[in-house]
Amino acid sequence: MNQHVSPSPRPRLPRTAALLGPALLGLAAAGWVLRGPLLMAAPRCAAGRWHGCLDTFNGVVLMTLVTLPAAVLVAWALARRRRAGGVPSAWRTSLAEVGTVHGTVPFLWLTMMPGAGAGTVPGRVNLVPLRDLVTMGPLGITGNLLVLASLGFFAPMRWAALASLPRILALGAGCSVLIETAQYVLRLDRVSSVDDVLVNTAGAVLAALASRRWWRQRPPAHTPAISGAA
Repeated sequence: MNQHVSPSPRPRLPRTAALLGPALLGLAAAGWVLRGPLLMAAPRCAAGRWHGCLDTFNGVVLMTLVTLPAAVLVAWALARRRRAGGVPSAWRTSLAEVGTVHGTVPFLWLTMMPGAGAGTVPGRVNLVPLRDLVTMGPLGITGNLLVLASLGFFAPMRWAALASLPRILALGAGCSVLIETAQYVLRLDRVSSVDDVLVNTAGAVLAALASRRWWRQRPPAHTPAISGAA
């Protein structure tokens, strides 16, 4: 009689907690570093004022943090529905989808905000690398690194086809070029700079490196077991 009992499968909660932990710690660290500017934008955002809240970096970051609980709730609802349907990796898939949208849309909004001369000032282009980098300042560099960071962090977790650094680099560069092209075509009174593309792409690649242990991997090829003689 075989008395060996196969162990019960481990619960998925620790894996989910390991996935949520770094993201929440990163957001908490960002909030701590930017607590001064965020508190300056808080009164305008709380009063529902457009100017000073949704048209500033500080205000958009603050609203992104404030709406984080709602985003987590959406991810939980999606994961619960998928688990009920027997979908594998329900939590990872749901978190990756919601994280990509919640972390990318606010920064895309900032990149598309028009300047004072929008519609009248002709588009400006700078194709000389590193010329604008020295004038961005710490806040400008940080903002450009964050534009596609969520995309780089979550996309390879959601789609196996993107689970490689060269593909994330190509995705980040392509998305950044589209952003800079849209700024030029729409005449938003912004400079379409090659340095923005470089820093946006670097942010996507660095974020992808941070999430590499959770990337979605293709399932291994099934190897048929060889049954022994009775």
